[in-house]
Amino acid sequence: MRVSNQLLGLMLGSILSQVVFADDWATYGNGLDNQRFSSLKEVNRTNVEKLQLAWKFDSGMKASFQTSPIKVGDYLYISTPFNHVVALDAGTGEQVWRYEHPKPKKKSCCGPANRGVAVAKGKVFQATIDGQLIALDQTTGELVWQNKVEDLELSVQESIDGLLQGMDLGEDAKITGGTSHSFNMAPQVYKDMVIVGSTGAGYGLHLDTEKGLRVVGIGDGRTGLRGFLSAFDMETGKELWRWYSVDGEHWVGDWQETTTSGLTLNRDIPAEKTAAQRFKHSWKLGGGSIWTTPAIDEETGWLFAGTGNPAPNMDSSTRPGDNLHTSSIVAIDSKNGELKWSFQQVPHDRWGYDVSSPPVLFETVVADKTVKAVGQAGKTGWFYVLNRETGELLFKSDPFVPQNNLFADPTEEGVTIAPGIAGGSNWSPVSLNPDKQQVYIAGIHMPATYYRKPLKLNAELPWQTYSYFEFDETQRYGTLTAINLNTGQVNWQKKTRLPMLGGTLATAGGLVFSGEGDGEFFAVDETNGEKLWSYKQSYGVNAPAVSYSHNGRQYIAVAAGGNKIAGYPTGDSLLVFSLPRSAK
Repeated sequence: MRVSNQLLGLMLGSILSQVVFADDWATYGNGLDNQRFSSLKEVNRTNVEKLQLAWKFDSGMKASFQTSPIKVGDYLYISTPFNHVVALDAGTGEQVWRYEHPKPKKKSCCGPANRGVAVAKGKVFQATIDGQLIALDQTTGELVWQNKVEDLELSVQESIDGLLQGMDLGEDAKITGGTSHSFNMAPQVYKDMVIVGSTGAGYGLHLDTEKGLRVVGIGDGRTGLRGFLSAFDMETGKELWRWYSVDGEHWVGDWQETTTSGLTLNRDIPAEKTAAQRFKHSWKLGGGSIWTTPAIDEETGWLFAGTGNPAPNMDSSTRPGDNLHTSSIVAIDSKNGELKWSFQQVPHDRWGYDVSSPPVLFETVVADKTVKAVGQAGKTGWFYVLNRETGELLFKSDPFVPQNNLFADPTEEGVTIAPGIAGGSNWSPVSLNPDKQQVYIAGIHMPATYYRKPLKLNAELPWQTYSYFEFDETQRYGTLTAINLNTGQVNWQKKTRLPMLGGTLATAGGLVFSGEGDGEFFAVDETNGEKLWSYKQSYGVNAPAVSYSHNGRQYIAVAAGGNKIAGYPTGDSLLVFSLPRSAK
């Protein structure tokens, strides 16, 4: 009977996987709107203090573990670092099946982390760090089809021996990452499509030095790729359309001297225009990664995605212009990949301000009128709220992290900027309670000093400077912030020990769940941010939590695997919590 019940649960789950049920968590954001809100309230403010570990699953892959579990029917589906996929019994954690992805032949640009799978129509979909989109049988985990989305061998990564001639970065500098196509995001499923985006298009040269992490920007004109978003047929894996973040010489834009809200970008527009003809083909390697899962408006069929920084990262000498449509929120027609509108948060981005936290859809009230909106927690430290139909900026919130010298021009002596390249908010998804009209944001305060240094060799090169930053490790901390979705005002904010990386979960029980890099997983009261419960273990909790119900019992699940780049202890645990039966 166990086998037949298992098969029945999987088959029913495959049929219903695109419908939002309170018992399930069937898509990355628990709905195509990416709100990450659970209507379950068995666990609530009055009893959360009794929450306890129900079961734990160790994947065996100790590395940055960023998966957001998918729960459909009786089963959880998770991805691990290096793209293994596991199906688990949602009530006990017993492994049902496991798919092991072949070890990549080439090192990934951006590390081994994967942010989750998608489940629909009897298949489990995953985008892999080695450039593949795979479909697994939901019942058995067997490979149904595999499509090479992008050939990673075409990527040209930066090297110390080549590009860094004349640069003084220390004798012990080691490369830990560089520009290269890869895929880290959880796919989005919609109608008969699987939608994924490429990462690493403008990642830049990441170095481990005696002074910590450095990301080097150099306008060499050889490295950099074009980020893209693609849709694939669920049944066959055939690509249906592809939208490139940058697609022509018109990417120079309107030569914006300020942001949309009027802040100066400290650009030398005459110098850029002088260089424009010489570098008119720079768009071909222009960057614009798609780091996280898009939201979809089912009424219009439009999807909303954030794009990454332009390439070369930070050093802009060989990419004059606004560099459309990088560092932007974009609306794309899911039927054909047509761009409907684009809102550029940072034209001519020189600070690594990717639009990386997933966009979220909701309704807000402006001038006593209800407006369909899309919001996004920026690396700049504001929550941006746009008209979903037009892309018009309705408002940006009060800052949710400290801001200092924002958009300052890097100098040879160095200028300290907050937020730095880490954010603001990084890839971490927000959550929101639509009834309370509040959004909950995991924030990062980690100022960075930006430098622009002259090259010491070869005056004939088209670039004569390079840029990099150094983090100020003495000032770093995190913030957990509740923001009003109608006014942009901060309702409450709590300071955390470490920069927040992993995201939030909101529930109808009046709770917000999140975690710290030192291993603490906690719940706070959504009305004031007061901590009501916590659980401490050894690995950093740097992934977004989910909530689901199984056999009438509510569970909270979160991956604990840390983050190597941030220095948070890495591990391989999926932690699943519930109330003891006597407390229900």
